[in-house]
Amino acid sequence: MRAGFRWDAADAYLFDIDGTLLNSRDPVHYFAFRGAMRHVAGLDATIDNVPVHGNTDPGILRAVLRNHGLTDSEIDSHMPQIVDQMCAEVEQNCGELRPELCPSIPELVSRLHASGKLLGVASGNLERIGWLKLEKAGLRAMFSFGAFSYPRELRRDIFAYGIEQAQARLGAAASVFVVGDTPSDTEAAQSLGVPIICMATGIFPFQELMAHHPDACFACGTDLLDFSAI
Repeated sequence: MRAGFRWDAADAYLFDIDGTLLNSRDPVHYFAFRGAMRHVAGLDATIDNVPVHGNTDPGILRAVLRNHGLTDSEIDSHMPQIVDQMCAEVEQNCGELRPELCPSIPELVSRLHASGKLLGVASGNLERIGWLKLEKAGLRAMFSFGAFSYPRELRRDIFAYGIEQAQARLGAAASVFVVGDTPSDTEAAQSLGVPIICMATGIFPFQELMAHHPDACFACGTDLLDFSAI
């Protein structure tokens, strides 16, 4: 942690989902991209050749569709239908969702919740998909609100919307910390001037996350709880 930083001092926390709260051990979300693009745009395409970690669902879709020659105006015209179809496919196959909680996440969010902290999620997932993952993981009840992708496409805009929601509930002076697992999370939080706590529980190793100078960085939630004053 940077000098003088207390990770447990915020009024509200915004948690990323994938790689921070949980990791998905199933292909449901992955196949929903392919099925929706085929159903709506007639493209047999995968997301294999575009960056996904730290990206957003609409950002991933846009990159794939651009690679297949669609213009941004064409993508924008298809996006509402693709988004709806993706959500419908995940909802239809939700019984196959197998989220795996990251270490000590139940203890961490339970402790924050019990101490009166306001908890929200700020995720690049589409809203219906993000809430389903949290429901299947047994975490849904801990979170009072969410900021998701679409119509927001950039991670910075998602975080900004989450901060706005938190401060609408607690007041404009409320402090908000972001918890994420990617350099993109750090960059987005820093651009908004809010503290960022990184967890090396996704694909990015601890040293790579530290290179982006987050306010705090931990191997996992277990290590973070060792510093708790709550």
